[in-house]
Amino acid sequence: LRQPFFRKAKKSLHPATDEGIFVSVSVVSLQAKNIVMSTQLPSRTRAQQSRSAIERLYISMRHLLIRGGYKPMGVSGEAMISALQDLRPEIYGSINDPERVELEGLLYIFQRLPRGIEEVQFIRLVTKEGFEKSLFEPVIAPKRRRNAYRIDSDEIYIEMTRGRSDIYDILTHLTFMYIEAEKIRRNSENHRKEKKREWKMLEELVEKERQGLEFNKEVAYIYLSTLLGRTYEETVSACKRFEEDGAVNSLFHITYWLGKRAGDEQLNKNDREITFSSALRERVGHHHHGEAWAIDIKQCLSDRGLLERPLHIISANPHSVMNSLYAQAALQEQAAGMTLEELTKELSLPQRAAWRVRVFAYAQSNGMIQLEDGSGANITVQIFDTAALDPALLPADIQFQRPATTEEMPVIIVMDYAFGEQAYETMDELLRPFDGKGTPVRLDVRSINIMGKAGILEGGKGDIMIPTSHVFEGTADNYPFQNDLTVDDFMGQGLRVSAGTMITVLGTSLQNKDVLQYLRDSSWRAIGLEMEGAHYQKAIQASSQIRNNIRKDVVLRYAYYASDNPLLTGHTLASGSLGLEGVKPTYLITKVILNRILSAKHQ
Repeated sequence: LRQPFFRKAKKSLHPATDEGIFVSVSVVSLQAKNIVMSTQLPSRTRAQQSRSAIERLYISMRHLLIRGGYKPMGVSGEAMISALQDLRPEIYGSINDPERVELEGLLYIFQRLPRGIEEVQFIRLVTKEGFEKSLFEPVIAPKRRRNAYRIDSDEIYIEMTRGRSDIYDILTHLTFMYIEAEKIRRNSENHRKEKKREWKMLEELVEKERQGLEFNKEVAYIYLSTLLGRTYEETVSACKRFEEDGAVNSLFHITYWLGKRAGDEQLNKNDREITFSSALRERVGHHHHGEAWAIDIKQCLSDRGLLERPLHIISANPHSVMNSLYAQAALQEQAAGMTLEELTKELSLPQRAAWRVRVFAYAQSNGMIQLEDGSGANITVQIFDTAALDPALLPADIQFQRPATTEEMPVIIVMDYAFGEQAYETMDELLRPFDGKGTPVRLDVRSINIMGKAGILEGGKGDIMIPTSHVFEGTADNYPFQNDLTVDDFMGQGLRVSAGTMITVLGTSLQNKDVLQYLRDSSWRAIGLEMEGAHYQKAIQASSQIRNNIRKDVVLRYAYYASDNPLLTGHTLASGSLGLEGVKPTYLITKVILNRILSAKHQ
């Protein structure tokens, strides 16, 4: 029925436009002949819609990285904005409200973006390209270790050295920022597209703030509340949170510049742009920084005669192992009568900076080496030679059974948290043999221990999760493993402990309740979400089971403590840091891991 018509239509088409017109004529012909095809599909659940939105964002960001740049309010940027609004991540709160600006979400992203980014028209993402040798002063976000360089009043360069996850993270935050900027622009205009009085008053207030002049904050809050679409009470509370942070600009300043840049693009065609340097596009995914980082570690081990000793790798923050091993010995008088948990809580207080300096100095004199990272990976590394430890000076909670010979003394490598896909890059490179002297030396890695923060799906902040497998979100890619840690290791400590599947996600800022509830309630039975576990396990399995870089029976230990519960309103990452609540689970996990490493059974 169709073929004769299609042949006739095809003959009359111009070769250069053949395909597009052919499709159009075909559709018209089908409609004319009343050929009805059923297009009814089962309605998708919110979880499926959200998963589709995440995939669209992921594909868009990869495409834009390859292409080299885009305009956030252009066609490509609008596609990302649409996907993010379809997803409605919990961390971005009222992102879909056309008038109300999301204040907690703004504070969250500005703590992770370089200061002043709201002021610029052009953002360029680069890799480590020698800017540290220039005269530009680096700008470092308080909660993301990225160097940024303000080139001039209109442009900022941001170093991306931690892999694709770092790029996806910042692009997601920037997309949210532009969504909120558009709300501010619309709120600042009347129906004739003229600037409201509140906007003009804010402009004057921001200039006074810049000059350090006094102004009536109560009146300023009222002007600001109109532009933010929020109540007076909400505006005052948000302004105080921004002021308390200290590392970000004031909410007055941020609101003005977000609205100004959005208005300039709308009225004067001063388009905002995000571009990627050619060096970044060439290097991403090729382990450029991870390789240099790993070589530095292995070279240090070789220089100190530690390379062929039993090695134990711990991914953790750079203070928990150090404090657990050395704090009591370094602070004998102050620590008298304190348990390890009480001492570490005391060390976490801001007023105990002098104590922390003493512990660090003592540790360096008694077997700890801290490497300065020059690779750009931004992962601090500490090496602990346990041969230098005095068991008599260790806390009672830490039980060290010394091996008979120095050659069997454990060497502990502590690496600070990686970021997303960077976990694969760094672990894969670290586990490779070292060929610094021409003959490759295979590392005697006895255990790999991963501890860190994660979002919990059933419980609260500070609770502990023991994974039995890692699953990549949105795929069937899974990594079951034998975890040397169990629920029983942490019982009786006043914390809730659960075991099960952990979901490794593309980004914590891309999660919403629909996806997370599905992962929790379905047969996946997920207990939490994090960003590195599957990446670590992928590198470990390849090194031990396929490439024979390390022993096949390497002991694996994974444990996480809950930093947030994204399923509970007010308990997301945007609601604030874990604070002292994180001290107990952090040191409990550290203590269990150290006792396993230092016991005769596991050496």
